[in-house]
Formats: sequence, structure tokens, C-alpha cells
Amino acid sequence: MSVSGIFRGLHAPVAFACLLGAALPLSAQAPQGEPTPTVTETIQVTATRTPEDVETVPASVTVISGDDLTARGALDLPSALALAAGVSVAPGGENGPAGSVPEIWGLREFDAFLLVVDGVPWGGAFNPALPSLDLTNVDRIEILRGAAPVLFGATSFVGVIQVIHRQAGAAGGAVSAWGGSFSSGGAAVAVPLPQSGGFRQSLTVNGERQGFKDDRTRFDRGHVLYRSSLNAAGGTFRFDLDGSIVNQRPASPVPIEDPDAALLTPLDSNQNPSNAKLDDGRLHFVTGYDRGLAGGSWSTTLALTHSKRDSIRGFLTSLEEVDPNAEGFHQSLKTDDVYFDTHLAWRLGTSAHLVAGVDYLYGRAKADSQTFDYFIPLDGTHPPSSADQPLDHGFNLDDERNFSGLYLQTEWDPTSRFHVVAGARLNHTVEKRMAGDRELSFPDPGDEGTDQRTVTRGSGSIGVSWLAWGDANSGFWLFADYRDTFKPAALDFGPEAESEILNPETARSGEVGLKSRLAGGRFEWELTAFQMDFENLVVPRATEEGLPELVNAGSERFKGIELDVKGRLRSDLWWQATYAWHDARFRDFEEELDGENTRLDGNRLQLSAKDQASAGLVYSPGRGLFGSVVVNYVGSRFLDEQNEILAPSYTTWSAGIGYRSGPWELRLDGQNLNDTRPPVSLSELGDGQYYILPALFQTCLINTPHSIRLSFRAWDLSPQAVL
Repeated sequence: MSVSGIFRGLHAPVAFACLLGAALPLSAQAPQGEPTPTVTETIQVTATRTPEDVETVPASVTVISGDDLTARGALDLPSALALAAGVSVAPGGENGPAGSVPEIWGLREFDAFLLVVDGVPWGGAFNPALPSLDLTNVDRIEILRGAAPVLFGATSFVGVIQVIHRQAGAAGGAVSAWGGSFSSGGAAVAVPLPQSGGFRQSLTVNGERQGFKDDRTRFDRGHVLYRSSLNAAGGTFRFDLDGSIVNQRPASPVPIEDPDAALLTPLDSNQNPSNAKLDDGRLHFVTGYDRGLAGGSWSTTLALTHSKRDSIRGFLTSLEEVDPNAEGFHQSLKTDDVYFDTHLAWRLGTSAHLVAGVDYLYGRAKADSQTFDYFIPLDGTHPPSSADQPLDHGFNLDDERNFSGLYLQTEWDPTSRFHVVAGARLNHTVEKRMAGDRELSFPDPGDEGTDQRTVTRGSGSIGVSWLAWGDANSGFWLFADYRDTFKPAALDFGPEAESEILNPETARSGEVGLKSRLAGGRFEWELTAFQMDFENLVVPRATEEGLPELVNAGSERFKGIELDVKGRLRSDLWWQATYAWHDARFRDFEEELDGENTRLDGNRLQLSAKDQASAGLVYSPGRGLFGSVVVNYVGSRFLDEQNEILAPSYTTWSAGIGYRSGPWELRLDGQNLNDTRPPVSLSELGDGQYYILPALFQTCLINTPHSIRLSFRAWDLSPQAVL
């Protein structure tokens, strides 16, 4: 990785950087003394279920505060995680322009990680529900790299991303509105509602329309979150209600076949039918009860979720102007999820802590699909409507999952400098599937198949952390951990309906690392190395009929090194830099490609970059000018399994500047300022096709194509002010 490669495109954000630099002396000339940072522990709950400083946890954990998100103007997952070491989040992808595809530990799959929102798996027993993820009024985001085989069981692999919203009735609030080009805009209100005794409540309501440069591409999202809690019966009852509607007009992936990764259709063209859509509705209810018990604590959570998605979309099957040259499908997908967890946490003396619990995750998905062929010019002009196309095949799918587990995790401090975390879990998973297909062009009773897979299997982890020098304020920690986990095979909910249930994915990983907090908290760094051996990774391929399907991909090995360095020059001025080296390769996998069996042993996985880097500078005083600059670098990566198509490295810039006075602020934010447009994620439904990094907005503000958001925000809204 060359320095010139990382900083390619420097000219685009120069204006933002200069304005940010000019703002710093304004505060330095103020008569009051310079604000200095104070040492505070960075608390996480994802790795341990109970609050614990990230420095003592024997695992790589990153916590991004809500204040940091606000300072950087981060409103979506790609921008929120832009400075997380070794994590790269591609916007858009198969789930539509409102979705995203994270890469953790070198594996870019939207279903390889676990997404958790306020302690509940967001997507249940199936795939992370990324299009409905909302980052309004967030307290913090926690990222645990690697699996969580004890506390979260059979639903996590390369990492856990947990979004934690502010508690019910939390003081303060905010009203914001923003606008951008391509008819984009939105507004949000997050306020505490009137309190009464031990009853606390808050409400978040927001809506937005996001346009894109891509033809016929946008999404509209409406969201409401009501949170409440009640002190009663010696504890606290919790009630949350979350509802969202996300209506998307999807972009098309671009076919790429040439070794130089040239695009084979015009950039920003759309080959979907004219009435293409991905319309999601989701209703999510959570209740829980927490209380002290027998010198410890007892916590119970129950979540119920119903979602419905209606979609119409299509993908090219030929690069010639022949009729037909594309295949599309209609689909109605309904999912229902139930999540239950109850666990006890005890402090055993002064040196041990125990968490024991049971959880249950139920999911049922029903999909009905119909396929059709159509013709569309390669430039996407004059798209036909799916309503005018005769239907070819009908598919139906009914998949039911029951995942349950008993878990026990112990934390033990044999001395004041050693910290041991060990846990085990007994998993019991049952999956039943019924799938059928039929011809629609003539009367056909169709074929139907069923399958069932039951797995009872243990999983677990052990980790050790050693404070080699210093104390919690300024210290140096070494840690190591080992994890063993498995996960039932994912479903991509494409048009096909395969009755066969694939083998579960399994992984064993080891991790070693060093962490340090120095200069009273002004400077922190972490260096980790990992290796994960993976079996039965689920990958997409095309059938002889051109329809997508999923298969198990033998064995793979992921290894890498990740570095995260950050410092505070003042309490309102901080910087961060990261670097990651990843090596993700097939170890034992044979696949039929172009009619021949091909060994892929030793080949790098698709879209897994060896090098990633990021750097950011944030200046966020209480009043006056503020701003931020962030740069991300992604190295070259192969687009195909044969490793014949190499996409070059790319760099993206984002920046923001604004003015804050009392209860309001006005800001201007931009992403992908240098307007680079590389392939960033693989389509599992379009063979050999890739989604391109979007140019979110166009403006002539600095005479180059870039993304711009202009927003107004006010905060510190009391219930009396709201009423």
C-alpha cells in the first residue's frame, strides 16, 4: 500500500480541511483556559452482558459514542463505522439503496455478522435487517470483532455490531432537518415525554427521502420509536415499540468480466423493470424486566417482530441486445420472529463474576415468487413494466427456525492484573423447510420438497487479559482469546426455492492483541492479530437456468492484523488513524465454472481487500465553528473467485463544517467528495454483477461531483418546551 495511493484525491476536501484548520485558532484565542480531557472508562456490554471497560476485555471491542456520531454528522452505518479499524461498510447492495454490506475480518457478507439493536438481534433468525436500521438518538455503537459463541450463540460469526439508543426518558432532545440534491431531504424529532414518578418515556419520529445519481434509484424511510420504563415490583419494566416503512427503488448491479474491471454497462444506468421496488414494513415490540436478585441481577427480554417485503426487480442475463436479455421476479416475503432471553448475573466475592442464562430465537419466513423474462437496452432506457411480461415459473418457500441455548460465562480475576473470561454454550437448532416450484405458462401441479435439519452442538470461548504495566488511567494490556462457533446456513430469499438445507457454517478463531491507554487517557492504541478457520461458507452461484442459488464452499482461512490509534489534543479536538491487513483465502473448494470443475484452493475471496486504512480529525466545541475530515482507503481486491478480475484500490473523503450557537447548529456535510465509483459489493442474484459505490448527491459547491448534506439541528428540548 503506497502513501500516494492512500491520499489520492486530496484536492477534493482541501477546502473543508482549510476551514477546519482556520476554526481551531478561534478557540485557542479565547480567554478561558484550554479544556483538557479527563480519564473516563469506555464501557461496553456486548462482550460480557454487564458493563465493563473495553481495555480489560480479552477481545477487540470498539465503542463509538453518540457524541462522536453527532460531531461527524454520521447518520448511516457506513459513515458511523468509517473509523473502525478493519471494518469497511459498503452502502447499498442486494438489500437496496437503504441497506449496506459490512466487511469484518476480511469477509464481506451481509449475513456473516450479527446486528443487535438494544440487546435484540435485528433480523431475528434470518439476516440482519439493515434497511430498517435507524441511527437517530443513538447513545453508542459497539463493535465486537469475531464471533460471540456464548452470549449470542448461533447467529454471529465475524463480528457483532450493536446499536444502543438512549434510554427511555433520557434528558435532552433534538429536532433536525436536512436537505440535499436529487430531491433528498428529511427531518427528525427525538424528545423525552412527560415523566410521572417511576415512569419514564421518550419518542423518536423521523422521515427522509434519499435520492441518488443512479437512474430511477431512491428510498423513502419513515420511522418511529417509543421507549418507556416503569419502576415497579422491586425492579424495572421496559416497553419499546419500533415501527418503520422503507420503500426503495433499487439500483442495478453492473456486469464486470474484463481483467481490468471495466464496467460493461453505462455508469448509473438501471436495468430493472420500470416498476421495480423493494417495499418493507416492520413492526417490532420489546418488553423486559430487570431487578436485583440474591446479591446479583436478573434480566429478562421478550421481543416480537413482524415484517413484510414486496419486491419487483430484475437482472441482466446477457450483454447482447437480444430479446430477452434479463430475468425478473415478483416476490412477497413475510417473516415473524420471537426472541427471548433471561439471565442472572452474580458477583462471587471480589474476584469473580458469573452470567448464566437461557435464550430462544424463533423465525418463520414465507415467500411467494414468480419469474419473468424481459428485454431492456443495456443503457437502461425505455424499461418495460413487469405487469406487461408473461410469467414463467412460480416458487414458494416456507422456512421455520427454532434456535435455543443454555449459556454460562465466568469472569475471574486471579490477581489484580489478570482477567480471565471463559464461557460455554449448548445450542439446539431445528430448521424445517418446504419449497415448491411450478410452471405458470400452462397448468402444472408443480413439484414440492421438504427438508429438516437438527443440530445439537456446543460452542464456547476463553480469553485472558494481563495488565502488564500501569493502571486503568495509564496502562498496557496484553490479551489472547479462542472461540469456537457455528451458524445455520443463511437464506438469500432470491426467486428460487431450494428445499435442501445446506450444512451449517462452523469456525474456530484465535486472537492476540495489545491495548494501551496513556497520558491520562489522551492517547489510546490497540494492535491485534487473528486467524479464523471457516468451514462450509455459504456462497452464491448461478444454476443452469440462470437463477441464483447458494452452496457450501468447503473451507477457508481468514487472518489479519489490525491497528487502531487515537488521541485527544483537547476535550473538543481529537484524531484517529487505523490500518488493517487481511488475507482471506479458500483452502479446499472446488466449483464448476464455465462447464469445468475448478480448484480454487489458495485464491483470495471475492471483494476482500488486503489493505484498509482510515484517518480522521474532529473538532467539536460547544460553541462556534466545528468540523471534521475523514479519509478511507481500500486496497485492491479480486472480484471473481478465479482471481482474474482485479479491481484497483480506491480512496474516499468525507468532511463536514458548521456553526453551533447555544441550542442550535447549522452544518454542511459531504461524503465521497472525490466521487470515486468502484465496485464495492457482490450481487448474489445477478451472476458476475457488482454494486458500485454511489455518488449520493451532486452539487457544484467546490466544482467537483460530490455528496453534500445541509442540515439544521436544535437540541436540549425539555418536555415543557415540547408541550
